[in-house]
Amino acid sequence: MEKSFVDQSLLNQTVKQMVKEKNNFGAVLCVEHENNFSWVGSAGNLNVDDQFFITSVTKLFVTAVILKLRAEKKLQLEDNISIHLSNDIMNGLHVLNSVDYSNEITIQHLISNTSGIADYFFQKQANGKSGGSDLFNGQDEAWPLEKTLESIKQIKPQFKPGQKASYCGTNYQLLGRIIENITGMSIKEVFQSYIFNELNLSKTYVYENEHDTRPVSLYYKSQHFHAPKFISCPSFTPEGGIVSTAQEMMTFLKAFFNGRLFQKEEIETLKKWNFIFRPSQFYYGIGLEKLWVPRIVSPFKPIGDILGFWGQSGAFAFCYPERDLYFTGTVNQASGKSHNLAYNAMIKIIKAVG
Repeated sequence: MEKSFVDQSLLNQTVKQMVKEKNNFGAVLCVEHENNFSWVGSAGNLNVDDQFFITSVTKLFVTAVILKLRAEKKLQLEDNISIHLSNDIMNGLHVLNSVDYSNEITIQHLISNTSGIADYFFQKQANGKSGGSDLFNGQDEAWPLEKTLESIKQIKPQFKPGQKASYCGTNYQLLGRIIENITGMSIKEVFQSYIFNELNLSKTYVYENEHDTRPVSLYYKSQHFHAPKFISCPSFTPEGGIVSTAQEMMTFLKAFFNGRLFQKEEIETLKKWNFIFRPSQFYYGIGLEKLWVPRIVSPFKPIGDILGFWGQSGAFAFCYPERDLYFTGTVNQASGKSHNLAYNAMIKIIKAVG
């Protein structure tokens, strides 16, 4: 391992830089090279062993579960979701311009965000508001699947299934129900059995008690952000309901990319990329994200793929396969404006390694 990478001052400086932007009050950064180096540091009001909401990084756990279920021959990505969901869920799920596409939607459409189903969190409902806008305006309420479906069935779908990609939390609520129907377990029990126990993750768990104060308090801009009813709702669990630490996320991330949870070769099958513009710019594959790194960032040596997942909370878990580098942590800011801090930190370290 190059000497420049293990320079503690570089890493300490990097994590401290992550809290210098307005409304960023804390950061945790864990960096590992395959078998040669491991480092974790924190800055601001966060400590290295703090438990925090990983929000949409949870979707990477869903990907692992789906691949494990496929290996067990309990599902195929090409399965129509109608095979695994009840008629009341399927009825009117995707009706675009008077054409019902509901029965054309597959599991792959859901996990790749190419279903075209309306999104309860970002799209406006009949009252002119979205689930996300209500939440960030202080209206903390649970969004069980039944409520989500009632809402989105009154909203125009985004496009025909498979036509393009758009980030959509509804897809993952449906994936959660499919996983429950296939396994006969709750999504919490599935995560516990398939991943947490398998990897001996003792500080990682599903947030289910709205009075649980173990995770550090999130921020939304300059204010503390409390949404315990929303996050603890079982339907939100597959969308973003896991709590973890930077080091335990690292354990999961390395297991995900190194064949401990499913065959390592499966990673290549996930790389069917579509460019996403919202909530930020990145490429979305089959349950996997790729960061968009403009050539200008490293004009003489393109950086290439950085694979993993962002969370709305500022959590992140990414692998840079070219140099066997792994990054996890959080900036604990739910506004979505602070991903660039983690992005800049990863790019800085990758460039330092050379």
